[in-house]
Amino acid sequence: MMRVDIFTVAKEIFSGAVSKGNIKRAQENGELELYIWDLRDFSPDPHRRVDDYPYGGGPGMILKSEPIFYGVRKVLTPKSRVIFLSPQGRIFNQEIAKELSTLSHIVFICGHYKGVDERVREYLVQDEISIGEYVLSGGEIPVLVVLDAVARLIPGVIGDLESAKSDSFYSDSMDAPYYTRPADFEGMKVPDVLLSGNHEAIRKWREERRRLYGKGTGFRRS
Repeated sequence: MMRVDIFTVAKEIFSGAVSKGNIKRAQENGELELYIWDLRDFSPDPHRRVDDYPYGGGPGMILKSEPIFYGVRKVLTPKSRVIFLSPQGRIFNQEIAKELSTLSHIVFICGHYKGVDERVREYLVQDEISIGEYVLSGGEIPVLVVLDAVARLIPGVIGDLESAKSDSFYSDSMDAPYYTRPADFEGMKVPDVLLSGNHEAIRKWREERRRLYGKGTGFRRS
């Protein structure tokens, strides 16, 4: 079983997402134990304040070190990996998802405001991950992206493991296109080879389409 602890100032962002799909299924199956913590609960400030102005001046507010350290230390074990979602992190991909799915305990720290006290990154964080080179309001959505990709790879979560293994990027390649009924929708027809029953021909067709998809730009029509 995997345990995941998430530290955030915006717990409400997670409420709907973790109650659906593979994340919900992983919890129901006993494969994932998920805890979402409000950093304000670990603030020594009487007003539960978790941010402050940066030393040396500058715009924006910084998440304080104390609530993050106090919270993470509460759950930390020798098997934990503490992950901070940040623009400086390694770019998330399927290989990283597979790597994380083998861990027994992940601690996610969600940044917010202008950033976090650098001592968190220097003395507490063990891994930094980015989901892309753009700016978001906080680390909550990136954590959900990573968690969803990881949860479906935990053994026992997806009933058809072979289906997961055929997903795009699982084997460093794009998946082939798929069609279902009806075979003819408003003149848009399923390729004849897929209706032929010739499994070898279908295999070759899908392999060719995987190669073509891998060279694609994301645009289908000019």
